[in-house]
Amino acid sequence: MLATYLIGLREGLEATLVVSILIAFLVKADRKDRLVQVWSGVGLAVTLSVFFGWLLSYTSTTLLQKYEHRELFEAITSVLAVVFVTWMIFWMRRAARSIAGELRGKLQDALEVGSIAVAVMAFLAVVREGLETSLIFYSAVQGAADNSRPLYALLIGIASAVVIGYLMYATAVRINLSVFFTWTGALLILVAAGILKYGVHDFQEADVLPGLNNLAYDISGVLDPSAWYTALLTGMFNITPTASVLETVAWAAYGIPVLVLFLRPGRKKAPAVTPDSTPAPAPQQ
Repeated sequence: MLATYLIGLREGLEATLVVSILIAFLVKADRKDRLVQVWSGVGLAVTLSVFFGWLLSYTSTTLLQKYEHRELFEAITSVLAVVFVTWMIFWMRRAARSIAGELRGKLQDALEVGSIAVAVMAFLAVVREGLETSLIFYSAVQGAADNSRPLYALLIGIASAVVIGYLMYATAVRINLSVFFTWTGALLILVAAGILKYGVHDFQEADVLPGLNNLAYDISGVLDPSAWYTALLTGMFNITPTASVLETVAWAAYGIPVLVLFLRPGRKKAPAVTPDSTPAPAPQQ
């Protein structure tokens, strides 16, 4: 549950910040008449994301239930989720300083085109986060006996993100987003390593990769399957009582170097110039 809460909090806050930037720009520009189009685009993006998550679950549990390709489908979605998680956390770290200016510029261009362009722009700005959330959530809860509790945790994480975003927009509450995204990004890398480990296990069950019964360790006698800490380790990082050599190598080969690269201090860049901070031209004599 903690992993899915983290996914909902992280992705939800990114989407909430995007929406708040768009709304703040329209309010400041005295274009409140376009808020309806923004909310329409956001609503359509949320609807499509929910449908995509349902489609993944339906395909796995219904369409492929009687076929041996289910493990292969789950393995492929796990690998895709790891790719999206990795790209997302590194992209956010690189683009965090300039995302506000880019969104304002795109929205300004959309306002000049018309209402449909504003709705499309808002849709595209949010739908990426929604589709990523659906894919990562589906991959993170594979193998869970009951998906309802992780789903509740995801929704609570999204709700928490909306509350934080509203407080930042409507009040003087401020949080250090750089620290927030750094810590959540590091935890998500470990979650992604667990998803990759599960994907390798599915590839082995589908006979695509060998070594399913070649165990790297067996701590089932020490790690009580019914204990709360076992559920925490399994749900958060997919650390299971037993794991094959290939699963363990995949977990370490991804988790350790990616975590080191992510936490490595980057070069400081000059702050990007946004439309609001562009100096006005000097009046001519």
